[in-house]
Amino acid sequence: MRRDSVQMSRRPWPVWLVVLFLALTVWRTLSRRPELPDRLPPAMEPTRVVRVVDGDTLLLEDGVRVRLLGVDTPETKRPNHPVEPLGPEASAFTRSFIGSQPIRLEYDRERRDRFGRVLAYVYVGDQLLNEELIRAGFSRAETRFSFSQTMKRRFRDAEEFARTEVNGIWRLEVTP
Repeated sequence: MRRDSVQMSRRPWPVWLVVLFLALTVWRTLSRRPELPDRLPPAMEPTRVVRVVDGDTLLLEDGVRVRLLGVDTPETKRPNHPVEPLGPEASAFTRSFIGSQPIRLEYDRERRDRFGRVLAYVYVGDQLLNEELIRAGFSRAETRFSFSQTMKRRFRDAEEFARTEVNGIWRLEVTP
């Protein structure tokens, strides 16, 4: 009896168990998000942008990614999707608007999105980048999320201006 138990312990693991273990290890490795800084940059303190990721996403000098509240510019970096019309122009607008100036962040109720990016209003001097992107027609006013009613009104007014002036995306929607 003892001899059988020794032979059983030398028997190789079932193939399905090895495959399952390897699959779980690979899944766990691939599903890890990059480490995100836990702290938020101080509100309304000057900070620097090191890269405009997209028209509505910035990378700050401390490694924090900021997503502009109330704005959704056309995509340029979304994996497995083509660059959307006016996406490069929206990114160029944001890059030009910020230039080499410091920015200031203001927060609302929700501080992070589902991807871990910091949600904020971005000020360059006294101008609100979020609002100016909408006014220039690079985004609709995205008001379905939970944030300040005052900001929602400002963004709707900026969208109405862009529509009236037929700026950006509103120019694309005009039929000849």
